[in-house]
Amino acid sequence: MATRKRNTEVLKRLRGQAQGPSRGDVYAPLCPSRGVLEHVTSRWGVLALVALLEEGTHRFSELRRKVAGVSEKMLSQTLQALEADGFVTREVFPEVPPRVEYSLTPLGEEVAQQVEGLTLWIEDNLSRILAARARQTPRAGRNRAS
Repeated sequence: MATRKRNTEVLKRLRGQAQGPSRGDVYAPLCPSRGVLEHVTSRWGVLALVALLEEGTHRFSELRRKVAGVSEKMLSQTLQALEADGFVTREVFPEVPPRVEYSLTPLGEEVAQQVEGLTLWIEDNLSRILAARARQTPRAGRNRAS
């Protein structure tokens, strides 16, 4: 019952967006904020945002080298999603061969600063995290997802 009420409230807010902005609700399954959360917090989304925050404008190949391990296809999809959400701008220069550069929008800078804090915390506390992992004893029949 509570979920139904929450979904109804989200739908009412979404319908009201034409009249003015409203706050999202990431706990509501139908709220578009979930898609934004997925784009921003995906492994490649975080790394692309932080790379653009730290070093500014990048060409696609530079960004791919910086975000080591990402495929061309995955980086392209990630940048398209971040661009659609208003976090990244893509500028194409009419040259031969064409030059394309990616940079953060002001909104992108805000969200990148938020995820950068998380990445810094992880890097600073990695030894503690790895020690906690090492202390874990596998449980018989335990599903890793639970």
